[in-house]
Parts: sequence; structure tokens; C-alpha cells
Amino acid sequence: MYQGSRTGWLEVVAGVMFSGKSEELIRRVRRAIIARRTVQVFKSHLDSRYAGVYNVTSHDGTEIEAIPVDSSDEILRQVRPATEIVAIDEAQFLDRDIVAVTTVLAQRGVRVILAGTDTDFRGEPFGAMGDLMAVAEMVDKLRAICMVCGGEACRNQRLVDGRPARWDSPTIMVGGRESYEARCRHCHRVPRADEDQTALL
Repeated sequence: MYQGSRTGWLEVVAGVMFSGKSEELIRRVRRAIIARRTVQVFKSHLDSRYAGVYNVTSHDGTEIEAIPVDSSDEILRQVRPATEIVAIDEAQFLDRDIVAVTTVLAQRGVRVILAGTDTDFRGEPFGAMGDLMAVAEMVDKLRAICMVCGGEACRNQRLVDGRPARWDSPTIMVGGRESYEARCRHCHRVPRADEDQTALL
């Protein structure tokens, strides 16, 4: 079914929002297409921002076509025998089976490129991203610019009506610049339920 001579591996592009993860995934896919590799692109159906669920789109508007999926198993079922490269965007939204699925693909000789946010708005590990980074052969962790101090941003600041979202807010809330800012560790704020939010702006 798969060519035995192919060598597969996992590569992960991780980081905060606005750090260029999707842009980097798109760049790698386009280079592969120029090299005449057979590529399939997938993304979580939860991400319908910008150009909708049938495209991977960076914050600057660059896009490529993608197949939306609800689960990791869907990716495994839809990968064609001749596919050499599988790219997956917004991997943090997929179930934890994504680790096993991508490992199987790599063992079959497929190069798997995953992009995703590695921490949630609280600054904690997001979905299976930590596990993917641990088993991948290559990991690139990108940073953005802190919108408060201009430093290196490593956190996703969720905002609700211009104020930091509380700790007990839902983990998943899809949004763009209207709901999130990139911030450094020191400017990142996540108030507990009993804290005064005005002191945390």
C-alpha cells in the first residue's frame, strides 16, 4: 500500500496565536507542491475563521485548501495510498488519538506536518500538543510580539469585552484579534473568580 522506501517523520510547528504557525505550515506545503510531492491538508472543523472550514488561513490572509475533520480517525481514513505528506492545522483542537494516528502515518512513510497552539488561554498545555512535541522528530516553537510591552510573547491572552477572561472560562473559544492578544509571561493575566479584574488589565 505504501512505498517501503519512503522514510516518514513528524514535525510540529507550535506557539502562541499570531506567531505565524499557519503561515509556516502553508509555506512548507507550498514548497512540497513545488517539489511535486503528493500532499493532503487537514484541519479541525472547529476553526471556521477567515475563509471558512475548507481552507487553512493565516492571520495575514494566506490560504490553502484543506479537508475539515471532526476526529483524528477521519484523517487516517481519508489519507490516500499515494500521499507523501500530510499537513494538519489547529492540531490542538483534535482528540488525543492524533498522537497515535500521526505515528502510524509516519511509520507508513508519510511526512506529517502539524501546526497548533501549544498552550491554552490559561498558559497550560493545550490538547495533545505537548505529546506531539515530545514524539516528533522536529519541533519549531514560534513566538509573537507581546501587545503590552513589546517583548517575546509566549502566552495567549483571551479578552472578553476588553478584559482578561476568567480562569473558569471554557478552554476552547475560537477567535481572532477581536478575542485574543499575544502576551509575554509577565503581561499575561488570568483572574480567578474572586479577583478584581480592573487591577489585571
